[in-house]
Amino acid sequence: MKIGIIGAGNIGQVLALRFVEHGHQVKIGNSRGPRTLGDVERETGATPAEVKEVVKDADVIVVTIPEAKVPNLPKDLFAGVPASTVVIDTGNYYPRQRDGRIAGIEKGSTESRWVEGQIERPVVKAFNNIYADHLRRKGTPHGTPGRIALPVAGDDAKAKAVVTKLVDEVGFDAVDAGTLDDSWRQQPATPVYTGDFDAEGVRAALQKADPVRKPEWRATDQSPGDFVNPA
Repeated sequence: MKIGIIGAGNIGQVLALRFVEHGHQVKIGNSRGPRTLGDVERETGATPAEVKEVVKDADVIVVTIPEAKVPNLPKDLFAGVPASTVVIDTGNYYPRQRDGRIAGIEKGSTESRWVEGQIERPVVKAFNNIYADHLRRKGTPHGTPGRIALPVAGDDAKAKAVVTKLVDEVGFDAVDAGTLDDSWRQQPATPVYTGDFDAEGVRAALQKADPVRKPEWRATDQSPGDFVNPA
């Protein structure tokens, strides 16, 4: 498949590497332009491109940038992208550490439903609950006992099937986590977040999740700080 990745942070780079390893054609872009991605190209095999070129002719688009940066994407970025193109959102809301206050999420929207509204395109939430280093190192072949599983949430069954296949290719079982409105179950501070559970463990963790966002994951008047000193 042709896969476009918007964002060259830790998760973006690992996904680029793994997708290239499995024969996909991968373009990757960031807000600073392709000239800044030489090291990423050498390390992953993905082709650096302007963001508008990243989405062009893609079968799958991965949005993997900080939540606060999502509104800065070009407003017409997805204008020529076919409705059949699958869009994956890997993002998490870190109000006190990085993003500051995002009103829609603070008012109760799931993170990915908010992203969906910003880019005006349906998304599937996946790859958000695992550390990038674990995504890179802990994948195992299909059928491996105790294989780590990742939740996949979205409203379109066909899109989720595409994402499920990609999750399997990069070394993890996929667990259907329900619709995008159910994706709060895999947000930060929930039991499944960074848990590295197998499929049974992921299902159990999703059921244990509390819909009330914990105070430490809500913005304050001083937000944001950083990951060492949240504010």
